[in-house]
Amino acid sequence: MITPQYCQRMAQHNLWQNNEMSAAMSALSETQLWLDRSAFFGSIQGTANHLLWGDLTWLSRFDGGAGPQTVLENSTAEAADLADWQQKREALDQRFLAWANELTAADMDGDFSWYSGAMQRDFSLPKALCLMQMFNHQTHHRGQIHAMVTAAGGKGWTTDLPFMPPAFAKN
Repeated sequence: MITPQYCQRMAQHNLWQNNEMSAAMSALSETQLWLDRSAFFGSIQGTANHLLWGDLTWLSRFDGGAGPQTVLENSTAEAADLADWQQKREALDQRFLAWANELTAADMDGDFSWYSGAMQRDFSLPKALCLMQMFNHQTHHRGQIHAMVTAAGGKGWTTDLPFMPPAFAKN
């Protein structure tokens, strides 16, 4: 279904996109970042925090490392402000790269089981499907943030995989 190389490319894309998103968010004021924009997670910063929370949740399931310190209902407060988010995001993106670079085809075989606090039940699904969901979740919420940033008068950014700069594909 997918390969370790797919996960490596998506981790590289994740780093590139989060850097672009961070730059676009930095051009906005804290007020603009926290303004409720009627999105599912409210604001630009709230959605970025939820994305950070979701990435921590999924990656901790796969790499056994630390997960978020809060539950889904508080995911919009994962970082206190943009600077805190940027620091946490950078560290997590490096963790994603390290994890992806160690993946083997065998790591992606079989089922993956976990307890979902959001759904209050156990799940068991193919690992490859769970990996695709993790990367899809990132893309989905970055798209929401892109729309909110541009609606706030900020600058959008290129998101397409074919246009990823070669420097990011080497990480």
